[in-house]
Amino acid sequence: MKVDPITEVKHIRAIKKLLAEKPRDKLLFIMGINSGMRVQDLLQFRIKDVRHKAVGDRITLKEKKTGKENVLIINQEIFDAIKAYLAFDVHKEKDFLFKSRKGFNYPLTTFRVMKMVKNWTEAINLQGNFGAHTLRKTWCYMQRKEFGVSWEIIAKRLNHANPAITRRYLGIKEEEVEEALLHNI
Repeated sequence: MKVDPITEVKHIRAIKKLLAEKPRDKLLFIMGINSGMRVQDLLQFRIKDVRHKAVGDRITLKEKKTGKENVLIINQEIFDAIKAYLAFDVHKEKDFLFKSRKGFNYPLTTFRVMKMVKNWTEAINLQGNFGAHTLRKTWCYMQRKEFGVSWEIIAKRLNHANPAITRRYLGIKEEEVEEALLHNI
């Protein structure tokens, strides 16, 4: 199923505000849109992986889907969200970072994250098709549109072997293509 990225900074801010009293969920959202990692990989993290990390620190993991090595670099936004989450409750080192609330030490499921993202986007009246992969696609879209990062760098970050796969993630709209055709050379 194809999902959309969140394409407006104001909508990202609205979701962060919505999640202000839910530190775990806010951390998940922030890590998702700031890392470009698949949700299934984010769900592997445990408290011990992040507790003593600082801005600029790296966490290496093996991607579940590809088996390739990937890295998460802690930026200021992720650092602040981790700090708020760890201050919110008592966490054991072996606990999953995104622990399910069903009792045992299990992580959230990708299906549950899909439902959460749908709920967040519905709560701010955002139109589109959203799911767990929206977080990864939002990172791609924002890197390209807000920061001007080239598609080659985005492809490298996503560990894509084929440029056609990356192009599907970039959220290029027909209006952008038409605007490019109006440029004078």
